[in-house]
Amino acid sequence: MSSPRVKVRIYCKQCGERFVLRGSYGKGKLDTGFKRCLCDNEHDLDIDVLE
Repeated sequence: MSSPRVKVRIYCKQCGERFVLRGSYGKGKLDTGFKRCLCDNEHDLDIDVLE
């Protein structure tokens, strides 16, 4: 059985860009397919799961 999809908000702390994606939990971690922001930031991000 697949895990339910959740809405995820990602905010870049470097440039201020915001993304809203759909993700799911797999192997104990959240997977959205998001790799990096448009400014090439990969680590300085705020990630919130929305209900």
